[in-house]
Amino acid sequence: MLNTGPHGFSEVLYAFTSAANNNGSAFAGLAAHTTWYNTALGLAMLFGRFLPVVFVLAMAGSLAGQQHVPVTAGTLPTCRPQFVVLLTAVVLGVVGLTYFPALALGPLAEGLGR
Repeated sequence: MLNTGPHGFSEVLYAFTSAANNNGSAFAGLAAHTTWYNTALGLAMLFGRFLPVVFVLAMAGSLAGQQHVPVTAGTLPTCRPQFVVLLTAVVLGVVGLTYFPALALGPLAEGLGR
């Protein structure tokens, strides 16, 4: 890292997040052309792209082997807007709780430090 403190943290966080989910770009201040970063970002790409596929296939196999359960009064129908709203709220909540601490430590801390 050429930058220390919150900006350096943001550089490393962005590099690993981008490598695992996108095209592997990085901030200009991160010297990612070292052996350690090449190996670590390559592993992040490998695990970030292929591990979810393995988990989804395992979950699909598990769900395919289950018995059919009859619909009761406690069943949540998945064809109504209520399901979409609940699912969206849960996904946004989990993502927010996952990334908010990192965002608070990086860009927000850098902006407050000026």
